[in-house]
Amino acid sequence: MSNPVQNTQANNLGIWLVRSECEALAARLQGQLGGTLYRPWLNAGIPQKQQFRASYRHQGQWVMLAASGVAVRFLEGLPQDKQTDPAVVLLDEAGRFAVSLLGGHEGGGNRLAYRVANVVGAVPVVTTATEALKPLVLGIGCRKNTPAEKIAAAVTHALALLGRQIGDVREVATIDLKAEEPGLLTFCATNELPLRVIAASDVAARGWVTAPSEWVQKNVGVDGVCEPCALIASSRGVLALPKTALEGVTVAVVEDIGLPDKDMRAGEQ
Repeated sequence: MSNPVQNTQANNLGIWLVRSECEALAARLQGQLGGTLYRPWLNAGIPQKQQFRASYRHQGQWVMLAASGVAVRFLEGLPQDKQTDPAVVLLDEAGRFAVSLLGGHEGGGNRLAYRVANVVGAVPVVTTATEALKPLVLGIGCRKNTPAEKIAAAVTHALALLGRQIGDVREVATIDLKAEEPGLLTFCATNELPLRVIAASDVAARGWVTAPSEWVQKNVGVDGVCEPCALIASSRGVLALPKTALEGVTVAVVEDIGLPDKDMRAGEQ
């Protein structure tokens, strides 16, 4: 659950550019997420760090287009309380990684990292223990306007085949053509799961699925959706459950084999 940050513009997003070379990337983010662009080089007489410090609490969330070292220096001494600090997501200038740096839970930084990643095709990086220790990724495909109830039923069915629960799931992955599917978005929101969107070109390049679908190939242009999306989202994962289908919804489950075993995770909690 996200926490309402205690400032007058708690729901606003600031996008901080360190260099003018990031204008195109920042404009793409603003076009999809809204927010205010900050161009500190326009005030060349004031150091950027000083400008950021003055603006920090004017926004509820931040995306910084900068190197990690720059972000750490800018944030020095600013965080006070995780319940009220603005969230900060760090995006490298090449748009490769969206890192939830500050306010992951309380400020909504983890969710923002996924939103940023989905806009620019980056990898979302979330390091909070609650998410990091969840081993499963769900790949989901569905037909247009499939209701959330049918998606939930298909997921429940798939997890039951493994003897697992929704609480073991870290994220949901799907193809970009389904990024705005209402039922899928509702399912993810209801279960507080981030949605990872995989580009169709990446799915096509992945190539391998256990059973290619003629319908998906004809209508989507790839051999399958749920299996490759889940495998791409979990690069060190293995296919724990191949594609299962229920009432027009396909679900595959990938398990991260690099995580500690269950007993170790339970002992850490």
